Amino acid sequence: MKLYHFPLSGHAHRARLFLSLLDLPHEVIDVDLKTGENKTSEFLAMNPFGQVPVLEDDGVFIADSNAILVYLAKKSGRSEWLPEDALGAAAVQRWLTVAAGDIAFGPAAARLITVFGRPFNPEEVIARAHLVLSRIEQHLEGREWLVGDGPTIADIAQYSYIVGAPEGNVDLSGYPAVNALLRRIEALPGFMPFPQTAAGLRSIA
Repeated sequence: MKLYHFPLSGHAHRARLFLSLLDLPHEVIDVDLKTGENKTSEFLAMNPFGQVPVLEDDGVFIADSNAILVYLAKKSGRSEWLPEDALGAAAVQRWLTVAAGDIAFGPAAARLITVFGRPFNPEEVIARAHLVLSRIEQHLEGREWLVGDGPTIADIAQYSYIVGAPEGNVDLSGYPAVNALLRRIEALPGFMPFPQTAAGLRSIA
């Protein structure tokens, strides 16, 4: 397997983290977003949306970080990460949608301002971040994991942009259950930290 990746991307880290947790052999290929490598014809042939990550497996290309999580769980036969029953699968899908929506437009967007110089409204995206974090905090009351009794790809999908939220001036100190979830993920065998930066990049198109 090959993972086309950008080190500071939470989406890319999401995929790389899960590959590491599953202990699947893979090659990481960095894509230089700053120079527009993701807009070349070669990359667009793998993902017409021009986004990282992209997973290549036996000549097949899987784009989108959440799709990669689903693919890897299914391909490896690790149903503990993605339940086979209808209710469990639906519960995981709900949190993948949260990751692609509320997390992307809240904590991830706040980080895009400070790390990548994106022209979002800080007050608006930080408020969105706290709203979704408060909802996750409430959901975790009496729970250790988002779905069921163990970690699933639902937890992995939230991790990178939540742990990186302080880079976007989102304070996590008021969310003890969320922080406990982050620490549980970090204690899993094969965990790979999310690379954070104080300075960041400013000119990625």
